[in-house]
Amino acid sequence: MRAFRVARAGLAYVPEEREIFANLTVDENLRIGMQTARRGAPQWTPEQMYGYFPQLKERRDTQAGMLSGGEQQMLTICRSLLGNPRVILIDEPTEGLAPRVVEVVTEVVRDICRRGVAVLLVEQKLTIALRVAERVYVMGHGQVVFEGTPAALRGAPDVRRDWLEVA
Repeated sequence: MRAFRVARAGLAYVPEEREIFANLTVDENLRIGMQTARRGAPQWTPEQMYGYFPQLKERRDTQAGMLSGGEQQMLTICRSLLGNPRVILIDEPTEGLAPRVVEVVTEVVRDICRRGVAVLLVEQKLTIALRVAERVYVMGHGQVVFEGTPAALRGAPDVRRDWLEVA
């Protein structure tokens, strides 16, 4: 499907590469993502986004290309949420971020879930994934090698050893 049809269907995507509009300001990037809320989906606003990430509010008139990698990741998450999705796919949101920023992004993803948006998270940092997830899927060689709850994965040392831990 074309991108606008995917967005109108209630799906949002936060790519690992961030894909911000570098020549536009933070505020302009956010406005580009805005859509009217669908029935049953939370209504997100720019002010809520600035509440999640106050540093973006401070830089709202800055060209997005001048932001740090962490700020660009924050901007991408916010722009996606402003489409008022029912489902948001987030690819490696903590990749390359400072530990403090990782904590903030993790808490935002948890809040997104609490607000009723389904999140499909691809994340290599197991501790982050287990803090956010209700269901866990572990893939190896293109196949699902484990499916279950975070508690079940914690209780599966063979899966963690064979597929998730570095020896």
